[in-house]
Amino acid sequence: MIKGFLSGISSYSKALSLISELKLWKYVFIPSILSLFLGGLIFFSAWGLSDNIGNYLANLYPWEFGSGVVESIADVFGGLLILALGLILFKHLILIVSAPFMSPLSEAVESHLRGENVSPRFNLVKMGRDVWRGLRLAIRNVFRELFYTIMFLILGLIPIFSPFTIVGIFLIQAFYFGFGNMDFTLERHFGVKDSIRFVRQNRGLAAGNGTVTMLLMMTVVGFIFILPLGTVAATIETVKRV
Repeated sequence: MIKGFLSGISSYSKALSLISELKLWKYVFIPSILSLFLGGLIFFSAWGLSDNIGNYLANLYPWEFGSGVVESIADVFGGLLILALGLILFKHLILIVSAPFMSPLSEAVESHLRGENVSPRFNLVKMGRDVWRGLRLAIRNVFRELFYTIMFLILGLIPIFSPFTIVGIFLIQAFYFGFGNMDFTLERHFGVKDSIRFVRQNRGLAAGNGTVTMLLMMTVVGFIFILPLGTVAATIETVKRV
């Protein structure tokens, strides 16, 4: 698992040069615009809702004693909850809406890695299938991701476990982002069930790929290119294992 994790991280060093070498920038522009739009929308929505969630949670506490401490904890918990939900929503939405662009990008990279000369083309029927598959996986993964995230948030209410809460939530987010990046390759080889099984067998790779994607989200330039870079990096390592 550790080896896969490190492979998922190191593959990003090859991804950017491969995009330039194969002149694949045409697949980058629209997903980048979509990332900026969705990211901005979710960020400002989360910013406005975090105080409301904190106040709602604090009002559930019926006693005066310790109400200040409870209010402080509720504000932190509410902020983390909104941040986690916003990241989950952004991640799965961008994976779904960008599928028609990321699938051909992944296919072009795989063709190159296999020594084939195939030029992927946009196909409306295939685009529909890609979006439908992405939606199915997103619905499945969202519920699982929410469950584990809420478990970590609840665990974080216990002071001794608080430092591990953010790390745990980050790794969960990273794993499912890596899952989505890998599936742009897996969709050409497996059905949904077999793809899920493949990712389970390569948890480290998914987590490593998603970790870099999550870190890039924290920078302006990286945020614009996270999906194309993550897709190419995931394709490089996934093709080796298929």
